Amino acid sequence: MKIIRSIINLLLFDFLKGLAVTGRNFIKPAVTLQYPEQGTIPKSPRNRGALALREYPDTGEERCIACRLCEVTCPALAITIESQMRSDGTRRTTRFDIDTFLCIHCGLCQEACPVDSIVLTDLQNYTIKGRGDNIMDKEMLLNIGRAYESKIAQNRQDNEPYV
Repeated sequence: MKIIRSIINLLLFDFLKGLAVTGRNFIKPAVTLQYPEQGTIPKSPRNRGALALREYPDTGEERCIACRLCEVTCPALAITIESQMRSDGTRRTTRFDIDTFLCIHCGLCQEACPVDSIVLTDLQNYTIKGRGDNIMDKEMLLNIGRAYESKIAQNRQDNEPYV
């Protein structure tokens, strides 16, 4: 047995097997996607990207009723909410901050929200350029929601058969 293993080692059999695999794949076309130039791969409607706050389409008023369920269910403690009562007796948020460094995109906040106010979009390409930019405030989240409302609705419609 030792003699056979010595002959195999001497002839570099394992090395030649690996070289054969490399040679077979060398002539195949590349499957690498050159990201910025070629675009992105298709995404699932359940993809979890940046968070957004939604508004009612008819009134343009934010949906959040400041129940704070998203803040309570967040395992990473990334959400901070402050609220106050309005003159009509409803409660609305005065502060809604999400720390993107802490957020783990688990989707529990979206599941807990009774009015579908907070949602995870399929936006993956957002950058943080300066100190403090990791805190997304209420206005930033509402702007993302406004910009992606049609895509959010389309993703929810595509996901409907699986819910």
